[in-house]
Amino acid sequence: MLPRQPIEPARKNRGRSRRDGLAVLAVGATIALSGAGVALAAATPDASTGPGEPATDVPVLDHDSQFERSLGVGVARVRYDKLHEKAHRLGVAPRSNLAKSATRKVALADGSAELRERIEAEKKRRAEPDYGTPESVGVDQSTLDSIAACESGGDPAAVDASGTYRGKYQFDLQTWASVGGSGDPAAAPEAEQDYRAALLMSRAGSSPWPVCG
Repeated sequence: MLPRQPIEPARKNRGRSRRDGLAVLAVGATIALSGAGVALAAATPDASTGPGEPATDVPVLDHDSQFERSLGVGVARVRYDKLHEKAHRLGVAPRSNLAKSATRKVALADGSAELRERIEAEKKRRAEPDYGTPESVGVDQSTLDSIAACESGGDPAAVDASGTYRGKYQFDLQTWASVGGSGDPAAAPEAEQDYRAALLMSRAGSSPWPVCG
């Protein structure tokens, strides 16, 4: 017959397991009750509400909206910074760069619109020719047209057989340079040739064109 094994340790282990299980259940119950308490607090009216009035809403953070707003500001900041850099290259940028300080999308959008206006205005100014019209120096265009018809048949690209006299008014290079022209007169825009001829006429009359003037 086999000797009987002592059973006291097994009983102790079972007792310990029961205590551990009860402890786990107690923790779970505490968590559940805490959650219920939070839910009840959210639904319970505060002292300022009457018995027939709805409970005061508990503010809830809308993380999605906050993220979208933050993303929108970030995109607006990048766009503004690029426009500011372009305006800086043109010499029309404001001293302050809103991309480094503004925190609202509206302010960045308004600033971007202003930068676009500055950039477009400067581009337009630079695209305008640095010369005026014959009338701006007191010469009538019809007078110039008569000279041009005689000198070149009115052809802005005309060049004489020797290559010396060029363009609508048959400028030589020295005379062309004396009225502010550069390069080849025959390659200049017709409006510029009109202006340079008018400028020459305002200074010297018709003498530069002894045959056609």
